[in-house]
Amino acid sequence: MRKSILVFVLILLFQVPALDAQARTHLSKDPGVESAKALMKQHRYVEALRILRPLAAKRPDKKEVFFLIGLSAIEASRRLPASKETVKTALLDEAVANLRAILINNPGLVRVRLELARAFYFKREDALAREHFERVLAGKPPRTVVANINRFLNIMRARKRWRTYFGFSIAPDTNISSVSDSEIIYIHDLPFRRDAFEGESSGVGLILWGGGEYQHPLGERLRLRLGADLSRREYEGNAFDQMFASVHAGPRWRVGPATELSLLGSARRRWTGGEILKDSLLDDDAHNDTSLGARLEIDHRVSRRLFARVRTSWHERTHENRDFLDGPILDLSLSGYWLATSTIRTHATVGYGRERPDSQRWRNKTGWARLGASIALPYGFTVGGSGEMRWTNYEGGWFPFTTDNSSREDRTRILQASVFNRVFTVFGFSPQLVVVNEERASNAQLYDYKRTRAELRFVRQF
Repeated sequence: MRKSILVFVLILLFQVPALDAQARTHLSKDPGVESAKALMKQHRYVEALRILRPLAAKRPDKKEVFFLIGLSAIEASRRLPASKETVKTALLDEAVANLRAILINNPGLVRVRLELARAFYFKREDALAREHFERVLAGKPPRTVVANINRFLNIMRARKRWRTYFGFSIAPDTNISSVSDSEIIYIHDLPFRRDAFEGESSGVGLILWGGGEYQHPLGERLRLRLGADLSRREYEGNAFDQMFASVHAGPRWRVGPATELSLLGSARRRWTGGEILKDSLLDDDAHNDTSLGARLEIDHRVSRRLFARVRTSWHERTHENRDFLDGPILDLSLSGYWLATSTIRTHATVGYGRERPDSQRWRNKTGWARLGASIALPYGFTVGGSGEMRWTNYEGGWFPFTTDNSSREDRTRILQASVFNRVFTVFGFSPQLVVVNEERASNAQLYDYKRTRAELRFVRQF
């Protein structure tokens, strides 16, 4: 691996400038910059940093100075002994800060993004390193650079052990329980008023989520995955509260350099307040259910810019106080994302789901399709959007909600927009605003609704 790293660094120093014409532009003829470059050619990176740091304070608009600091800090960190771990981390943090400062206003500079990926790689922050390496590949680099990036991606995939995540958001919602605003239902053409009709309930809630996974090596290409996930949604009182927990375990195979396959046993538990699943046919008591089953996951890198993922799961769900809803659940989805450029990412998903509870009326099939994109813009902004359609068809008669006792059919449209600014970060997290507009049309009375919700999330960037 050391030989691979050495080859990679040599390519970066002598060949990678071809990645971006802007990277070759001399932004400064300052004697200090020229002196620092001379020291870097002699591998005297610490001395180069002593010259460059004051220049960065005097010339905060010069991309070249920040880039040289980032490169020197990376190389200086790699030449320190293992006992200097604290100093190495500080140098890599300095490299990240300077390279990130360039990409704030110039997200299309591929060479800078490559160095940022290297900094994260040596910090062992593999998720971030992988993201930026993949974006560099979308910039159509030379073959030698592609080969070395692929080698580093394979190293990260092989050394992967822990994965953890945590986040929270503030979430205002105009229709928390997704209820219809219709007060009247028609039965045999006669109007009837709903009992105790309260209409839509709005509020501001708090959503928290987190989890983790450990992968224990069982062989060169075989790992044992052990993980858990937890989420909690809270609104005033407890009528709209909801919590979800799951655990999974099973093997993961590296089928090839571009393909991974996992077969996992899965257990899920859901707790809901009385209003979350309130339905015209069901009681509004608090409700819990448990699901046991398995899921299959396949990840495949089709090309350097196209990635595909297959997910399928089967669970047997049981309810504490609604036995007629007990039954198997099947989910299948195919998703992928394509990096059009180093700053534009598109994604798409198609899926199918089926529920077969004991009650025929509640048996249903669902299909969905989603398409979206995100783009990194100058001045630190990243914007994104997506559109989704869902088709759900139920079995059995739905009188009186369908006047002719036909089966219920729902059509749901979901639009989402998001924006965040990479300038504002706290410990590597940026606030992200997400707005979702959702509308369901149904041939069954009282099952249509409109809903707009927002989330102020905190996401990790750079």
